[in-house]
Amino acid sequence: MDESLVRRLESAVARLEALSAGSVSRELDAADVGGDTASSDPSILAYEDLISGRVGRVLSAGERIGGQVFDISKIIQEAFSVQKELLVKIKQTQKPDINGLIELLKPLNDVTMRASALTEGRRPQFFNHLKTGSDSLAALAWVAYTGKDCGMSMPISHVEESWQMAEFYSNKILIEYRNKDENHVEWAKALKELYIPGLRDYVKSHYPLGPVWSTTAKISAPSSAKLPTARGPVPPPSPPASLFSSETAQASSSRPKEGMAAVFHEINSGKGVTSGLRKVTNDMKTKNRSDRSSLVSASEKKTNASVTAFSKEGPPKLELQMGRKWVVENQVGRNNLLIHECDAKQSVYVYGCKNSVLRVQGKVNNITIDKCTKVGVVFKDVVAACEIVNCNSVEVQCQGSAPTISIDNTSGCQLYLSKDSLEASLTTAMSSEVNILVPASDSEGDWGEHALPQQYIHVYKGGVFVTTPVSHSGG
Repeated sequence: MDESLVRRLESAVARLEALSAGSVSRELDAADVGGDTASSDPSILAYEDLISGRVGRVLSAGERIGGQVFDISKIIQEAFSVQKELLVKIKQTQKPDINGLIELLKPLNDVTMRASALTEGRRPQFFNHLKTGSDSLAALAWVAYTGKDCGMSMPISHVEESWQMAEFYSNKILIEYRNKDENHVEWAKALKELYIPGLRDYVKSHYPLGPVWSTTAKISAPSSAKLPTARGPVPPPSPPASLFSSETAQASSSRPKEGMAAVFHEINSGKGVTSGLRKVTNDMKTKNRSDRSSLVSASEKKTNASVTAFSKEGPPKLELQMGRKWVVENQVGRNNLLIHECDAKQSVYVYGCKNSVLRVQGKVNNITIDKCTKVGVVFKDVVAACEIVNCNSVEVQCQGSAPTISIDNTSGCQLYLSKDSLEASLTTAMSSEVNILVPASDSEGDWGEHALPQQYIHVYKGGVFVTTPVSHSGG
């Protein structure tokens, strides 16, 4: 074969090999560029600014306080960092099914569970700080929004509603440390501004309709066939202990029968229910027993009275009756009670609750809080009135408007008014230790506290009694 032809063939092969190697290199570079493009997306860069700015401010304030406050601050920083990585994955991932979404959100859920664990057990020193931080992390669940039928509010509304629950405890920090330690006040303010307006405005600008999944990416979230059994559903709009419920509902038919249910179950089973009964002889009858008499002792009366009083309390309730009245009764130790499907024709009646927090979303006709102890109620708007009757150590916060608020026969009431409810008519009767807190005009986030008088001077003048409140002045 001609040498020149051989050289030409070798040259052609060399060029083909070079072109092939270049094609592979360009494909690899394109894959790398895809990941770099997601990280350099304007929405991701804006989220990084949110972390470095507002989250950094919370962390700095928490570091000055130290202890558990610094611990919850670091968890908040970690949660936002995890969500940033999650947003990058979403841009590189096709929209998964429900099990795939749960698996994708698992790292964020784990961080939220760690924050919730800090508030459990014996009440810690900085409980209000821990509760504020833990409840606020529910706002990050906006990323789980998949559409109007997913059971969640829209992302912007979800962030606002989640912070409203956390704000209940944040306000306690502002009141407790307002004149004691400015670091705690700064921490509470920084945390609020992280979510409102920080996270809310970010979601409004970049993800008002929820996360935007990739339509062309080859990477896909784990499918349901490869996942273990999920621990719970997509989070509801209220701020939970974690992004997903850790409790699995058990069918009532599969639960073991207890109490009278067990008795009727045994009767209905058709078995020999009398086989275990003993025959009553004459000496066992009450009329023939010497140790029994018709007189009832004082101790027996006291025991019977206490049993009757206990039975009147009844089971806990949170239900809508006749489509017009929300009834919340006998709730004890529940800090996540929520009424979110309500309208202006419905009323809310809270009775016999202890150590609980109720949040009412939306506008209702009126709210009555009766015979409650150490209960917090947060509501938006009422058409008629909010009534507080026969209560002890309650806290009520109006975030919207309320034309009338009445406090009757109550010992210890902290009432928080928003700027829209400052024109409300307040009525008090037979009540003590009533404090009204209103937004301070000179600074954002501060509250001005006003104690309503409970002592009066009555002087007979001009044929009538003139009543004025007692004023105390220091010498």
